[in-house]
Amino acid sequence: MARQRRTDDWGFPRWRPYGSGGSAAATVRTCDRVGCERPGDRPAPKAPNRPERWYFCEAHAAEYNANWDYFAGLTPEEAAARAASEAADTKYSQSQHWQWGGPGDGSRSRAEMDALAVLGCAPDADMTVIKAAWRQAAKESHPDVAGGGEAAATRFRAVQAAWEVLEAADAARTAGGM
Repeated sequence: MARQRRTDDWGFPRWRPYGSGGSAAATVRTCDRVGCERPGDRPAPKAPNRPERWYFCEAHAAEYNANWDYFAGLTPEEAAARAASEAADTKYSQSQHWQWGGPGDGSRSRAEMDALAVLGCAPDADMTVIKAAWRQAAKESHPDVAGGGEAAATRFRAVQAAWEVLEAADAARTAGGM
């Protein structure tokens, strides 16, 4: 009967003792950029719709991707057609339960963001800045000052509507304790 021997080999290569067989160095692919000795572990396409790949380090992959033009060699019409066909192939869509909130920056609604754009204010402007911008825009576009043109009247109405939206939103925010 063969005598059982104790062994350090548990079936996992890292658990074998030093100096045992199988300790050959692993080959590491270097970056495909000439002169770079870092590991090339980030694949990048050599040409659109082709399987050939470059293998770059992180820095050279970022440089390559920044200069990559997917629509190179296509006319603007062909590029638009390709973008539309790829968008049609997309299998995902925006979650439906988020649509009730509408777009905005999270603190203001889309109507408030549009009103701020009409007054020329930053999205994070407070009411004192908004009020000053509203007064300035109202003075400049008032039909008595700017003349009786239709453009001045339209601009004045837009400025007034923007102020009403922002004032109502601020009143609702202060009443709600936000």
